[in-house]
Amino acid sequence: MRIIFAIVAALSLLAGAVMADQPSLAGNPSVSEQKSVMIPMRDGTYLSMNLYMPAGATGRLPTLLLRTPYNKNLDPGFYDARNVMVGRGYVVAVEDMRGRFESEGHYKPGVADRNDGNDTVTWIAGQPWSDGKIGTMGCSYLGETQVELATTRHPNHLAAAPFASSTGYRAVGRPWEAFDGGVFELAETAGWLSEFGSEVVYQPPSWVDRAQWFRSDAAKLFKQTPQRSPEFFSHLWDLPIVDILKNSGAPPTAYEDWVSSNPDGEYFRNLDFATAADRFDTPMLFADSWYDYGPADTLELWSVAKKNSVSARSRDNQFVIIAPTSHCVYSTARGNEHWIVGERDMGTAGLDFVDLQMRWYDHWLKGVENNVTSMPKVQYFLMGKNEWRHSDVWPLANTHYIKFYLHSGGQANSRYGDGSITAKAPAKEPQDRFVFDPTTPVPSIGGQACCTGLDTGAGAYDQSKTEMRHDVLVYTSEVLKKGLDVTGPLEVVLYVSSSAKDTDFIAKLVDVYPDGRAFNVQEGALRMRYREGFVKQLWMKSGEVYEAHLNLHVTANYFGPGHRVRLEVSSSSFPRFDRNLNTGGRNFDESQWVVANNAVHHSGQYPSHVLLPVIE
Repeated sequence: MRIIFAIVAALSLLAGAVMADQPSLAGNPSVSEQKSVMIPMRDGTYLSMNLYMPAGATGRLPTLLLRTPYNKNLDPGFYDARNVMVGRGYVVAVEDMRGRFESEGHYKPGVADRNDGNDTVTWIAGQPWSDGKIGTMGCSYLGETQVELATTRHPNHLAAAPFASSTGYRAVGRPWEAFDGGVFELAETAGWLSEFGSEVVYQPPSWVDRAQWFRSDAAKLFKQTPQRSPEFFSHLWDLPIVDILKNSGAPPTAYEDWVSSNPDGEYFRNLDFATAADRFDTPMLFADSWYDYGPADTLELWSVAKKNSVSARSRDNQFVIIAPTSHCVYSTARGNEHWIVGERDMGTAGLDFVDLQMRWYDHWLKGVENNVTSMPKVQYFLMGKNEWRHSDVWPLANTHYIKFYLHSGGQANSRYGDGSITAKAPAKEPQDRFVFDPTTPVPSIGGQACCTGLDTGAGAYDQSKTEMRHDVLVYTSEVLKKGLDVTGPLEVVLYVSSSAKDTDFIAKLVDVYPDGRAFNVQEGALRMRYREGFVKQLWMKSGEVYEAHLNLHVTANYFGPGHRVRLEVSSSSFPRFDRNLNTGGRNFDESQWVVANNAVHHSGQYPSHVLLPVIE
């Protein structure tokens, strides 16, 4: 393979096919390109960058930096920033991250990101076309890199807009959003790494000038990374799960490291993700969405950045916006789009995210007084009402936490059972039992996820079909006479028992519409071995009752008049979460399983409940 690349490169160079810097981008004569500029890092590794700037510009200009693992030569998808922002007088710099596409080095998520971002900003600030004022932009991984850079407090990093950046923050037990309560986010993590996480990147031979090669026509003739096999999705059922990517024919990735590591262990602690101990000095405009993987952690990161800012300029200028969509859909919204998230109608977007970002950078990098910093600190979309709300604090000041208790006559299995939830505490009631067989898990339909590659991998979908299963306990309120505004952090407290040494419990909050459609609002999981934290693992004793706290993260949902509040409880949601094989073993490298007889208790002694943040 190396010989083939060498021949292609040599033919290209001998034929004089090396292209000079291009005069325009996509036919726009006002945009000048410099492609494949090699930027030195402190360890001698070179990263490749494309520069887009106003044609014929003189003097020094502010710069917007995007660091990406997705190939800098592709359209980043952020409202055509390479044209629009250049037209507003910015240099736009797009860089391949370490080990990705044109850049040298070995790719691993969370490795060298802080130093590489810092070194890149230093290089930009030292260029003759730079005025030293640098902002960062982008959604998802491009948001993650902004947060990691912000931890270095580079004096030239003056503004950031990290959208969907929660993967760049190491919340306890949720590194890269790859775990939830100790349960591995299988579809999301395996899905992303199988498509984008290759550590194998095809490069030209060492004797060819890299910058010249990547500017050549021949460089366009081959793909630099292996393509995911269409057979990948069938392998999600494979056991042991540590072999899923290998079985699908995927190249080496970090998958095996992720799936086999403790959710709060040393492997993740040694990565470059931001933590609650980091300090910040960059004004940041955060954004996320209710059906993405990390709105709760984005809100926590916003709070940490504000609390840990080293200057008033940074502390007073941390903002956060939560839209109702799935991953990054909002990032290019102009305000007039009609949002349907999965199957749930959210009405008109109503907020111009493109204009907001433009004004954000104009203010911080050009000194334009445009009142962008006078907006509320927190803006969020209240689903159900389908309207924007705002606050300067989170959780909201007028939050009342109300317990809604689980009840039944012992037959809460399926939506045809007798499960209910009310504000009245239970007295003496029988437990609800169900069988969890790892070979027939409850299927995932929608939810808070990204990048799974599945048709219904994220968003709001009618859960009625899964609610017919007897291994799903269903607890439903009476029809609401007046609306219920549930906005803030969610928790479910269950008193459970099992025949297994270890098992999982999954809880899902559902909004039941008057016509019977049951839309998932939020979901959370707990692997029982981690019920007292991730430092030690504790096994269950058969039949003994344990208190389990499930973090359902956060939402803003209005349960309107005529609606009902529902809670589903099960032990699986596959393939979003990996299946607990119930043996008490390591799970990731096991191929054998046992069937678990699980129970949820609700009585005066065991008051299982969901704790809802109700806004008066």
